[in-house]
Amino acid sequence: MPVIALLAAVFVVGFEQIVQWRYGATGVVGLLLLSIGVKAKNPTCSSIGAVVLALTVSGPAL
Repeated sequence: MPVIALLAAVFVVGFEQIVQWRYGATGVVGLLLLSIGVKAKNPTCSSIGAVVLALTVSGPAL
């Protein structure tokens, strides 16, 4: 069981680093808001996080 938790933590940290490298601090804030909203079952927080991520990803195209 600790091995699965360790692998999950490594995956999450790696994914966060990729998002930060690709999209900067705004991407990390959006990802953080989205994950907090999902864990807390708060649709407002998760919606704000999803919008921030969508705007960050589509920013260069606009």
